Amino acid sequence: MADLATTATRAVSTEWFRCPACQAFVYHKRLKRNLGVCPECNHHFRLKLSERLAQLLDTDSFEERSGDLEPLDALSFVDSKPYTDRIRDAQRKTGLRAGAVYGTGTIDSLPVVVAAIDFAFIGGSMSGAVGEAITRAAELALETRTPLLVISASGGARMQEGCISLMQMAKTTQAVARLAEEGVLFMSLLTDPTYGGVSASYATLGDVLISEPGAHIGFAGPTVIEQTIREQLPDGFQTAEFLLEHGMLDIVEPRENLRRTIRNLLDLHAAAEAARQNRDGGTAAQLPSPEGAAPVTDPAQITVREPWEVVQLARHIDRPRMLDLVGFTFDEFHELRGDRLFGEDAAIVGGLARLGELTVMVLGQQKGHTTSELMEHNFGMPEPEGYRKGMRLMRYAARFKLPLVTLVDTPGAYPGLGAEQRGQSVAISESIMLMSRLPVPIVTVVTGEGGSGGALALATSDRVLMMENAYYSVISPEGCSTILFKDASAAPRAAKVLRITSPELLALGVMDAIVPEPPEGAQTDPAASGANLRAAIIASLARLLQLHREELLAQRYERFRKFGAPGLQPVLPPITGET
Repeated sequence: MADLATTATRAVSTEWFRCPACQAFVYHKRLKRNLGVCPECNHHFRLKLSERLAQLLDTDSFEERSGDLEPLDALSFVDSKPYTDRIRDAQRKTGLRAGAVYGTGTIDSLPVVVAAIDFAFIGGSMSGAVGEAITRAAELALETRTPLLVISASGGARMQEGCISLMQMAKTTQAVARLAEEGVLFMSLLTDPTYGGVSASYATLGDVLISEPGAHIGFAGPTVIEQTIREQLPDGFQTAEFLLEHGMLDIVEPRENLRRTIRNLLDLHAAAEAARQNRDGGTAAQLPSPEGAAPVTDPAQITVREPWEVVQLARHIDRPRMLDLVGFTFDEFHELRGDRLFGEDAAIVGGLARLGELTVMVLGQQKGHTTSELMEHNFGMPEPEGYRKGMRLMRYAARFKLPLVTLVDTPGAYPGLGAEQRGQSVAISESIMLMSRLPVPIVTVVTGEGGSGGALALATSDRVLMMENAYYSVISPEGCSTILFKDASAAPRAAKVLRITSPELLALGVMDAIVPEPPEGAQTDPAASGANLRAAIIASLARLLQLHREELLAQRYERFRKFGAPGLQPVLPPITGET
């Protein structure tokens, strides 16, 4: 554990370390048992490369392939001493030839290609040899269709190699781009610190971006930023938590959970790859047997309620929300966060889920039940960042040929100043367009409120279903009554004439089926409602997974093409007593 001194102050005895965060003295054996995490304050010490690999990989599973790599002094560079001397010093200090290694290994017997940088080797800076290790690892992952895990710890470019170092940004980016094109998983673990040319190239291009608490990540270092803008930076700036809040990371996980998290992601992708190969070979996907009530396709089988009563049930504070239903519907769920542009919008939640042996991507609007939960999720009203996160995960689903399931429950997109400034309309329209051509099966279920374009942005799907007491509308009943009836109290009347209930929308062809609920509403038995939802999703996917890409897109196009077309659009009879 001697390398832990890089982020700690040594005590008088070599057996003790002082934590730089809380100043507590920690005995070295205790620190090692705790995986290099301070037991007093949870500060994550830096690890040397061998320790990091030992923590993540199965024992003795790593087979290194980087033995021939070594930095080259292409510029014959000299500052206070020749670059070649710096290389020799770093090699003696770390026992590494290049500052980065790559090879193959396993995590709980799941194969993975690994590349990793040691910060102790000239600050983990990006040399030609480091770039070569990353690139070779990506090429090996592509050749063998094995997931790639890259562990970064870097201060940025290797100045002593000039533009050769700069070119590594393009070289490594090209290599991981090919993985994205071919649907090979790339997970990027950003450890403390990850800066400069590494953070601005391959390291932030992973399908999943993971970090540890407190890790510092950014492009320019904080000192450079403060000197440039002449402003004091906020507390926590450029920490993993800061990046998670601003949409730049998927997961911030304590070191003790990192192996398990990476293993779970590998397992889900292994299942997805097996399902893809089965489909390519003409074998049906393995879906579980449904246990809930079958979806309803005849409007006459649904109990008729007053539309305003349906609205109240859809909005009921105890009605199961997106995350409640995910727990009842799927066998496993791993949330992924961030739009990679501006922020993490908790009004839309998404991630990888398992349905029997099938891996799917799940997206939905989340509200909550308590005041604090509702505020945290902005009452289920997404801002542009939410829709852009959703689109990022839709592209993820397409890249790995994962079916997409969306759960809609929103009064509408958030109508705020900031949302308009950041392109709310563009985000919604792009989401609709992306879904309309996404080359994977899509099933949508309106589970509560289906409010306007904010709902449609997650509902341009192959199969659109509705829970029995949900509603779906071009505008809220209150908005309609104020605009058209000039009377805010006429919302119940607006709810009736807008024809927003599940049997009416099924008759109009807007819905394909209805998910039955308990007699008094989903809030009275969330588990039964979740079982019915699971049965409906399974039934829909069983049909859609049999279609080829061209059939899927053609049928999706025709599904929405018919609305408003003479001779294709059903017409409901007038409501008695309405004029």
